[in-house]
Amino acid sequence: MFGTPKRGVGAYATVGLETGVAAASPHKLVVMLYDGVIVSLLSAINNIKSSNVAAKGAALSKAIAIIDNGLRAALDKSAGGEIAANLDALYDYMSRRLLEANIKNDIAILEEVHGLMADLRGAWVQIGENAEPGMPSSAMQQAPSLMSA
Repeated sequence: MFGTPKRGVGAYATVGLETGVAAASPHKLVVMLYDGVIVSLLSAINNIKSSNVAAKGAALSKAIAIIDNGLRAALDKSAGGEIAANLDALYDYMSRRLLEANIKNDIAILEEVHGLMADLRGAWVQIGENAEPGMPSSAMQQAPSLMSA
């Protein structure tokens, strides 16, 4: 009659995420995108270990979508210069590695990308809230759908 408890918890989590995204600074949104990739990578590793092919594929698809449609799309290459170009190349590399990991069920590749992503997240957090807002509003609007996909 009222649905399953799991569905209710999922809806509550989605509302919490959307509220967090709406209230977040551009800096915090980037951290949330990094967190989304990291969680998806850990999920993919666990699903490879448990031979859950469908869930592994979904987790990797989510990670790639966040990288390509969130992190890469938010880069301002004209204003960001060499740093933005280097990040774009790194994000492209990570996406290609994740495709390879998906095909080969290769946990080592996932751990490599996880390490790169954790390093980027750590560096971004150290920048702090004093960073100039540079994320385009279109990328900020995409963040909720990328995180909950």
